[in-house]
Amino acid sequence: MPKVMVVGAGAVAQVTMCKLARRPDLFPEIVLASRTFSKCKAIAEKHPQARIIPEQLDADDVSQTVALLKKHKPALLLNLALPYQDLALMEACLEAGVDYLDTASYEPPDIPFYEYKYQWAYHERYERAGISAVLGIGFDPGVTNAFVAYAAKHLFDEIHYLDIIDCNAGDHGRPFATNFNLEINLREITQTGRYYLNGEIVEVPPLSVAQDVRFPEIGVRKAYLIFHEELESLVKHFPSLRRARFWMTFSEKYLMHLNAFVNAGLTRIDPVDYEGCKIVPIKFLQRLLPDPASLAPDYKGWVSIGVQLRGIKDGQERTAFIYTNIKHEWAYADCGAQAVAYTAGVPPAIAAELIVSGSWKKPGVWNVEQLPPEPLLERLPAAGLPWKVVVDYPLDFTDIPE
Repeated sequence: MPKVMVVGAGAVAQVTMCKLARRPDLFPEIVLASRTFSKCKAIAEKHPQARIIPEQLDADDVSQTVALLKKHKPALLLNLALPYQDLALMEACLEAGVDYLDTASYEPPDIPFYEYKYQWAYHERYERAGISAVLGIGFDPGVTNAFVAYAAKHLFDEIHYLDIIDCNAGDHGRPFATNFNLEINLREITQTGRYYLNGEIVEVPPLSVAQDVRFPEIGVRKAYLIFHEELESLVKHFPSLRRARFWMTFSEKYLMHLNAFVNAGLTRIDPVDYEGCKIVPIKFLQRLLPDPASLAPDYKGWVSIGVQLRGIKDGQERTAFIYTNIKHEWAYADCGAQAVAYTAGVPPAIAAELIVSGSWKKPGVWNVEQLPPEPLLERLPAAGLPWKVVVDYPLDFTDIPE
């Protein structure tokens, strides 16, 4: 099997490396590159059974990435860095003729608003070059997209209503911490809420719409409507959708801290002057708060992520609920990770296998729902992410007014 290169050494990348390193038959050599060489070296030393080559890389510098790709000649680059680097890494892969995958859509550093249009614009060039790009193959986006594709193929003739629901009911014992990169997390949830209704985008103030949702193994939690990038691709590729929304739970303690940070200006993304130095408040805040990877040893409790669907099958209305539940303790026992990083880090490792083996090798730029869902979903349980399908499930989900 060919060599692969992973860019990024954060909490998600550590999970992906854990999974890749256990399969030397599939991945005999793995290049791990990051701005912080010491992190790459530490991860390599953690998996002595695998041949991991640590490298230092500024992923914003296309020429650096091209040089590294030409040096090692991997078949695939796994972008587990920040979404700001998506376009630079896609450009480098295009120049070097290397397949590409990532876990989150591109977001301009100076605008807290992400869209797939920047990456979809690469489709024809990737197609002509004969290389593949798979976008958003974490859990949400990623597995949630595959759940919808599976439902459209096996459970429905038409899907009309989609609600993606994400609940972290775990407790890490810290006053406040985010489960992945703080800057990306806070930019995501403080931007204007958006959902799709009858082909139009409906905007609402940030975290202004909430409702109670009953999650399996967890119980009732209040979930807040936010925008998530998979909605954009799913409504494009499943035009029968009349409404598509994304919901995420937050504790009262989390929201209390978030409101304080917003009110104090600490979530600002524009530089401010401090004693003659320019600092970005949200980046400063990130330096003060815990590294998401450090939360894992003390994290306890459930994470539940799923899709609730309503539509038509054989002329009759049908509902379905497809979901995954795991515990933080299970993720820590398997890869030394907390469950949010685990759910995002396992799918890229499976996708890497599917791309290098040819199952998902398709020249062009693709979202997960455009590829066969079965190879991914078949491998998820053995990789640590079991999933369930409940057909004609009575959706315990109160509709907000349209």
